[in-house]
Amino acid sequence: MVAIAAFLAYIAGPFLVHLVDPAMYSSAHGGQTAREIFGHPSLMAIPFCFLNPFFEELIVRAYLMTEVKALTGSWILSAALSVAIQFSYHLYYGWGRAIALSFLFLVFSIYYARTQRATPIIIAHGIFDIYGLIRLW
Repeated sequence: MVAIAAFLAYIAGPFLVHLVDPAMYSSAHGGQTAREIFGHPSLMAIPFCFLNPFFEELIVRAYLMTEVKALTGSWILSAALSVAIQFSYHLYYGWGRAIALSFLFLVFSIYYARTQRATPIIIAHGIFDIYGLIRLW
């Protein structure tokens, strides 16, 4: 269920960013694609696709959000901080794509804030990483 909601956000995010982007800038700019950034991944990308969701979701989502909630009492602040940190280390995609990905991060954060369950978001994140890897090959 969380993967479906995240996929909808994954579709809506770029759509919304591209609606706003031409209004902010006089000309449309595409930026770099994932293939231009990563090239053709090696076979070492496969274990990375399986390990990355564990580290990213357990550290930046579950641990960070739980600790910020314990310190501040606010799930909203913990979700916002989690999304902001994930956004920051995805800036290599460019501002527009990093903002678009933040919609996905927001769905994961809201899900974790409501359920305190990390396993479904780890699985959903893994699905997106594998999907991205398949698109690069």
